[in-house]
Amino acid sequence: MDNISFDDFLKVDIRVGRVTRAEPYPEARKPAIKMWIDFGPELGERKSSAQVTAHYTPEALVGKEVMAVVNFPPRQIGKFMSEVLVLGLPDENGEVVLIGPDHDVPLGGRMH
Repeated sequence: MDNISFDDFLKVDIRVGRVTRAEPYPEARKPAIKMWIDFGPELGERKSSAQVTAHYTPEALVGKEVMAVVNFPPRQIGKFMSEVLVLGLPDENGEVVLIGPDHDVPLGGRMH
């Protein structure tokens, strides 16, 4: 494992947002869901595509708070422009489980 400095870590802007809309993304190479995420007044709404279909449906994602890296450049995924990287951890089968706060926090709050 490579070490990074604390200053390197601070460059990664990880924020909390709430999924406001989610749709299946059948055109993706691997099953995915398109999400629109509200990061509060400073950042507003951003889009993401994530391979989370093993544990989530689009309907179940709406209203869910998630953590995402918001300062990567946008990335074209098929015909969809993903603007943030939603964070998750693999379960025992390698399927993504999303990361989010377990208490209420303001949208757009930055991870420390």
